[in-house]
Amino acid sequence: MEPTDILILSNGPGEVATWVRPVVQELRRRWGDDRRQLRLSLVLSPCSNASGQEVAMAQGYRELDRIQGSDRFYPFLLWGKTAENWGWRSRGVVLFLGGDQFFPVVIGRRLGYKTVIYGEHMANWTRWVDRFGVMTPQLLAQAPPRQRHKYRVVGDLMAEVTRAALDPVPNPVSQPQIALLPGSKPFKLRLGLPLVLAIAQCLQQTHPSVRYVIPVAPTLTVTDLARYAQPDQNPLVEQLPGQSATLHQPPDRPPYLQTPGGTIVELDTQFPAYDRLRQCALSVTTLGANTAELGALAVPMVVLIPTNHLEIMTAWDGVPGLLANAPGIGTWFARTFNRWMQSRLGLMAWPNIWAGEMIVPELLGILRAETVAQTLGEYLDHPERLQAMADRLRQVRGEPGAAQKLVDLVAAVLGEPSHNAAP
Repeated sequence: MEPTDILILSNGPGEVATWVRPVVQELRRRWGDDRRQLRLSLVLSPCSNASGQEVAMAQGYRELDRIQGSDRFYPFLLWGKTAENWGWRSRGVVLFLGGDQFFPVVIGRRLGYKTVIYGEHMANWTRWVDRFGVMTPQLLAQAPPRQRHKYRVVGDLMAEVTRAALDPVPNPVSQPQIALLPGSKPFKLRLGLPLVLAIAQCLQQTHPSVRYVIPVAPTLTVTDLARYAQPDQNPLVEQLPGQSATLHQPPDRPPYLQTPGGTIVELDTQFPAYDRLRQCALSVTTLGANTAELGALAVPMVVLIPTNHLEIMTAWDGVPGLLANAPGIGTWFARTFNRWMQSRLGLMAWPNIWAGEMIVPELLGILRAETVAQTLGEYLDHPERLQAMADRLRQVRGEPGAAQKLVDLVAAVLGEPSHNAAP
C-alpha cells in the first residue's frame, strides 16, 4: 500500500461512538498499524447535539493519529487550514461518517482525494461523490439511475455491536440487574436522570434484591453526571417530581449514586459497557443510539419518551432550533413544536423501527416514576416475557459487517483489493 491519508469527517457523540469506532477498527484490521503507510485523521464538524466531549471520546481510539475538534472546523472547510497545520499525503480518501454531506465534496476536491459517504437516511451530491455505502436497500432504490453504480448497501453501522453479542455472557450475576440509560446530552439528563433515579427508588420497595447500574457515557465524568441529580444544579429534580442523589467515590469500589431513601446506583465508566449490559435482565433507556446498541445486544428494554417538560427539548437543527432557543418566544415555541412533532411520530426505538412493530415498549407521555416502576416489576415477575423480548430482539437486530463493507468501498476507490467485491 502506498502512503495514504484517510480523513474521517464526523460530528456528534452518537456518530463518534457508534460509527467512527467500528470503522477505524476495521481500517486498522485491514491495513495494519504502520502509520507510515496509513494515517487516520478525524475532523469534527459542529453538531447541535454535541456535548463538548467528542474529542476526548475519540482520543480513546488508539487507531486514530490526528483529531481536530468542531471549534476549528469552518477555517478548515473554507481555507483548508487545520489548527495544527496538518500536512496531507498525495493519496487519500475523505470518509464521511456524520455531519453535512456537502462537506466531503468540498474538502475532497480541495485535497484531491476520493470521497466515500456513509448514508443512513439520505445520499446527496451523487454526481460529485465517488462511492456511497448506504444503510438500506430503499436508499439504493432511490439512487439516480446513472449514479446507481456508486452505491452499495452496507447495512447499519450501529449493528456492529452485534459482534459482542455473539460471545457468551461474561460472569452471570446472581441478583437481577437493571441498566439505567438516562442519555448523555444535557437536555436529556436534566429530565432523564432524576426520573430514572425516582423509578429505581420506587422499584426498590417491591423488588429489594434488584441492583442498578448507569453506564456512564464517555462524554461525561461521574461528577458531571451527578450534578443532574442535585436540586441546586437541576431544578427539574423537584419539579418532576424526580429523585435527588449524592455521589460517592470510595477508593475500594466503583463510584455510585445514593438516593436519600438508600437506593444505590453504581456508575460504570467502562466504555463500551457491553459486557455489563449483557449481564442485565432489563434496561430503562431514552431514545437514541442506546436503543440500537441494546437491541443488538438483545438486552430487553423499556424506552422512556417523557413529555413532562417539553420546553427543555431545544436541540433541533435549522430554523426550529434557532426559534426554540430564541429569547422571549423560545420556551413557548419549543413546547408547541415538540407537541406537533410527537403527533407525527410513529415507532421511535430502533428495534421497533427494524421490526416495523412494537417489540419493546415505548412509554410516551407525562411519566410518573411509580407507573414506570410498576411496569418494570411486572416484567421482572414474568421472566418468560423478558426472554420473549430478548429472542425477538435477536431476530430483528442487524447483522454485523457494515464496517467491513464500508472499508471495502474505501479500498475500491484506492484501487486496493477488497475482502468482498462490491457490486
